[in-house]
Amino acid sequence: MTIEAIRTPEERFANLKDWSYAPHYVDDLPGYEGLRMHYVDEGPTDAPVFLCLHGEPSWAYLYRKMIPVFLDAGYRVVAPDFFGFGRSDKPVNDEDYTFHFHRNSLKAFFEYMDLKDVCLVCQDWGGLLGLSIPMDYPDRFTRLLVMNTGLGIGRDPGPGFMAWRDFVATNPEFHVGDLMKRATPILDEDEIAAYQAPFPDPTYMAGARRFPMLVQISPDMEGVDTNMAAAKFWNADWSGESFMAIGMQDPVLGPPAMRALQKLIKGCPEPMEIAEGGHFVQEWGEPIAKAALEKFGL
Repeated sequence: MTIEAIRTPEERFANLKDWSYAPHYVDDLPGYEGLRMHYVDEGPTDAPVFLCLHGEPSWAYLYRKMIPVFLDAGYRVVAPDFFGFGRSDKPVNDEDYTFHFHRNSLKAFFEYMDLKDVCLVCQDWGGLLGLSIPMDYPDRFTRLLVMNTGLGIGRDPGPGFMAWRDFVATNPEFHVGDLMKRATPILDEDEIAAYQAPFPDPTYMAGARRFPMLVQISPDMEGVDTNMAAAKFWNADWSGESFMAIGMQDPVLGPPAMRALQKLIKGCPEPMEIAEGGHFVQEWGEPIAKAALEKFGL
């Protein structure tokens, strides 16, 4: 079945602040033929990989303060945009976006890239999806850098998330740049424009509308079984190194959610707390990246 999709014009991404990385594209992922996925791929191809996964409603640009730290240390960085976000194609019908639509596309991308010795770097939906991947490739993931996220296992995530979910449901044409500014007051106008760039108008926003509705807040939702298996993996089978950073001002996936996740992840040490950091804690990402490298001995 062909999925109807649109593509953000390339000129929307010209001359973005602090973003000099060449775009890479793949349009023949198995099961997603004809949909073009964008990704960043920088650094030596034979070096350990930092796989950076963004969330809602951001894109790989979110990692612009962390990517240089990893590259300067001699490592490879791969940062894809999920379908519906960034420079990747955007299916226009809300119903095309499901948990497994995204998860399977991420798996297809991971296999296409044939990544090994991987540090999963994730936040928000980067974790809601990404944390379910290593159990399928346990020999390929060696490290975890996790920030302000969780696993959807069918429980009420609390009033902060429900308020966000209700906001999107009643404001389906919300302005992404304005939202990022409210959540991250340190952003300047050029950075706000970069977050808005993927969405010239609301027809491009089906993915951004849908992500909040896909979070598994009840046991009967799609993906709960997958995430329960992932939780078991992290609690019992994970043998890699872990580093956690928490944006302490996050009203949605802040300290309570992250402390619960810390307890779940086998061997996860005491988190780094970013006192002024909000939900998009990568905006305070340079010290986080440096601390993670130090923790990992890299």
